[in-house]
Amino acid sequence: MRKGTKRKAKAKPEEDQKNEASQSPAEETNSEGPSRNAELDPSRGAAGKAGRKRAKVAKPETETEYFADKRNLEDLWLQVFPVGTEWDQLDMVYEYKWNFTNLEEALEEGGELHNKKVYLFGCTEPQLVPFKDQSKVTMIPVVVAVVSPFPPSDKIGIKSVQRETEEIVPMKQMKMDWVPYIPLEKRESQVEKLKNSQIFILSCNQRRAGLRHLKIERVKKFEYCLPYFYDPLQEDELEQSTVVDLLFPIDPKPVFCEYDWELDELEEFTNNLIAAEELPADQKEPFKDYVKEKVREAKKANREAREARKKAREELSQETRAAYKDMKFYKFYPVPTPDTPDVSGVKAPFINRYYGKAHKII
Repeated sequence: MRKGTKRKAKAKPEEDQKNEASQSPAEETNSEGPSRNAELDPSRGAAGKAGRKRAKVAKPETETEYFADKRNLEDLWLQVFPVGTEWDQLDMVYEYKWNFTNLEEALEEGGELHNKKVYLFGCTEPQLVPFKDQSKVTMIPVVVAVVSPFPPSDKIGIKSVQRETEEIVPMKQMKMDWVPYIPLEKRESQVEKLKNSQIFILSCNQRRAGLRHLKIERVKKFEYCLPYFYDPLQEDELEQSTVVDLLFPIDPKPVFCEYDWELDELEEFTNNLIAAEELPADQKEPFKDYVKEKVREAKKANREAREARKKAREELSQETRAAYKDMKFYKFYPVPTPDTPDVSGVKAPFINRYYGKAHKII
């Protein structure tokens, strides 16, 4: 057994010679043993005997991609709830990647609204606007900024042509409230650090997925909402309405119309409805009594509202009076881009029936 082992040991050089004979010239130059290989390539060491050194393959150079940093207020307009927009039309609002850099620049250093406390709410304006050689009705998002040291209102108005009466309700009843907007660079901040926020947005916690659990009347209320505002300093400038909405309940079809107690004469007004076959002749006197009652209710409501506003105005502090006097409304439309419709031709100062017109359109 020992002799066989010796013979194998002696046979090794013969096999090595055959292997050496088959080596390439480049391999022969490195066949001087481990010490020589270590000199030529210290990384190989003793392991170099096991096999050929693997050549390194250079990786192809790839062009570095650069992504634009997100702007600090880039998602601001998206966070603002578009009050009064029908739920099934919200997707149309976000159909385009609208650009509101004008709003961002106004709020950043050097901008007109920088370091001012502002309250933002959104709305939409359906308009026929051109885009890529064709015109179509587009839901244009608009952001209104109210410069004020305190929230302009904690109420929401609910009114539409279909609704007989107008409601003024607390925002929270419609799941809305003013909440601080957190810029991207401060998203990691603690809540305590947000107490000095200068930007507040009107937010709504009602989720579209939950609408199916609500009654239709409740769902429709959201679509009839308007941000409410009342300026007590402008009481003398306000003209109280003399119009009442009428919905006279008779079969088979109720009478729906408007009556202005200053411009309309009741007898003539009623006769015209009968002539138009909208009111049966035998309902003439009941209808007139109904109109008189509605007019009395409207006049009483106007009187009570006028007295309440007068009282509130008298109780205003000098600081609050100054705040209302200096309050400003800014209306922001999207900036034109190649990827969005051009809305520059449809800009208008009117906000809604409560806020009236904006002091400035941007």
